Amino acid sequence: MLDLTYDAPAPKTIAGATSDWELVIGLEVHAQVATKAKLFSGASTLFGAEPNSNVAFVDAGMPGMLPVINEGCVEQAVRTGLGLKAEINLNSAFDRKNYFYPDLPQGYQISQLYHPIVGEGEVLVEMGDGTARVVRIERIHLEQDAGKSIHDMDPHMSFVDLNRTGVALMEIVSRPDIRGPEEAAAYVGKLRQIMRYLGTCDGNMQNGNLRADVNVSVCKPGDYEKYQETQDFSHLGTRCEIKNMNSMRFIQMAIEVEARRQIALIEDGQEVVQETRLYDPDKNETRSMRSKEEAHDYRYFPDPDLLPLEIEQAWVEDIAASLPELPDAKKSRFMADFGLSDYDASVLTAEAENAAYFEAVAEGRDGKLAANWVINELFGRLKKDDDKGITDSPVTADQLGGIIALIKSGDISGKIAKDLFEIVYTEGGDPAQIVEERGMKQVTDTGAIETALDEIIAANPAQVEKAKVNPKLAGWFVGQVMKATGGKANPAIVNQLIQGKLGL
Repeated sequence: MLDLTYDAPAPKTIAGATSDWELVIGLEVHAQVATKAKLFSGASTLFGAEPNSNVAFVDAGMPGMLPVINEGCVEQAVRTGLGLKAEINLNSAFDRKNYFYPDLPQGYQISQLYHPIVGEGEVLVEMGDGTARVVRIERIHLEQDAGKSIHDMDPHMSFVDLNRTGVALMEIVSRPDIRGPEEAAAYVGKLRQIMRYLGTCDGNMQNGNLRADVNVSVCKPGDYEKYQETQDFSHLGTRCEIKNMNSMRFIQMAIEVEARRQIALIEDGQEVVQETRLYDPDKNETRSMRSKEEAHDYRYFPDPDLLPLEIEQAWVEDIAASLPELPDAKKSRFMADFGLSDYDASVLTAEAENAAYFEAVAEGRDGKLAANWVINELFGRLKKDDDKGITDSPVTADQLGGIIALIKSGDISGKIAKDLFEIVYTEGGDPAQIVEERGMKQVTDTGAIETALDEIIAANPAQVEKAKVNPKLAGWFVGQVMKATGGKANPAIVNQLIQGKLGL
């Protein structure tokens, strides 16, 4: 279990017309498994292909076609479970979830209701205010995705694209441990971060590769504590499920508006009906989709075409040994090894590529200075440049490390370093060579700086007297010396000389 060293966030409280209410949220996150082939066929999972071009006979539900499990999908599910500190079930099985929909050609979805491949786990969700909560994972199971119905190409017709049919999904089911909209978004974000580190899901929400069904209910203050003591779900109120949320912002908005809808119903003397709802971001409202089905409504039964899935403990241990350093561990190490703040370490470990870049820059150098340049200068410049990512950076880790080395050696000042950074960003080249060729090296010759300062003092006696009365005005002399030396004078030497000559 995780060592929780933070205070848990306070639950989100919403004031109703008659009393206060608290939110209770559980999520079912559907993550597309990062594999080239589907769960039970060799058809491609490539996004953006022509409609119905990535479809095998078994995906299309053709008679006599039998599913064959993709071992790569199983491995990715196990990796995800290990990354979430979850129990890996060596014996699992697939079931058929029966329902009719045009984009489900088999008439059923192959899933894992009774015996999932991954059992209980947990994830530490950190909030922006420094608090955190452990959210319990109930299970992770493998299942196949359905196709896509398209209704906007012709006002009189609907079309079906089966390219997604059979794509492997991991459904990550949480306990009802989440207590507010921001926490729900942070939880999804943390799952996304971990899976991207693991390489088990790319987390692309825009393409539908990561989406969430959000279960929302409201209860009176104190009722959640009763649930924790008794595990009696009746204390949590009737829940409604909001389907297919693929935006962090919309998840927060949908939870807020759905909670207020439920509170208004209860305080008006009506009952909340357990149902599945959709969120309309344009109207900022949820609306009824269908009554919430129970497991028996889908007539689940073991899939007769698939044998129980048995994996060996040695295989699981091999996968565990291959796991990368995960975000929480990397963040702690960055804080310990490089002396970074919690905030800076969080920013740098948000993506695995960012962390690797920073570590290459900081290797053998001043970690805090490296973090400042990566976060403020590089990330800021990339954001201005069409919001580029670190993989598109024109400045390599070696180049940025070279700039930092020149600062630490005293060859360039912070101001010169920013000019040098812009040259490297736009033109490329070796920083040390650029400094040498363009005469950008910092002036550290005390005699030369002193000569320039003496001339400025002699030419500005009135300013000297003002500075002696108000030492803060000594900064004017710093600016004048920097101007006289083309910005190359060592600022520390300049300040030292000014303090001595003006007797400050």
